[in-house]
Amino acid sequence: MTTYRVTAEHTRSGWWALEASEVGAVSQTRRLDRAEAEMREAIAFLADVPESEVEVEVIPVIPDEVRAAMRNSEALRSEAQKANREAAAEARRAARTLHAAKYTYRDIGTVLGVSRQRAEQLVKS
Repeated sequence: MTTYRVTAEHTRSGWWALEASEVGAVSQTRRLDRAEAEMREAIAFLADVPESEVEVEVIPVIPDEVRAAMRNSEALRSEAQKANREAAAEARRAARTLHAAKYTYRDIGTVLGVSRQRAEQLVKS
């Protein structure tokens, strides 16, 4: 199986211009999610191989500012996941501390702003 790289560039007319420069295949599609299928047949024909042996890697050409925003978004998402894990650990610690002080699950829930059932889960997890 051979992997062919296909660049996909969005045009002003709303189409995606597709190119597999290794074999000289070009095409276009309205939707990026169809680029792989669109190019597989053309690449197989030009490379003189069966379609089943063609793997296509579509590489969208996007503006640098978009790529930077995507990286920033991923970093923020990662930080948020870490903060959520830390917040959950602190909620468990608070619930366990209240439980050790003989608070009922209902009172723990009221203090923490969660249901009685959630308070019990926090204590036991």
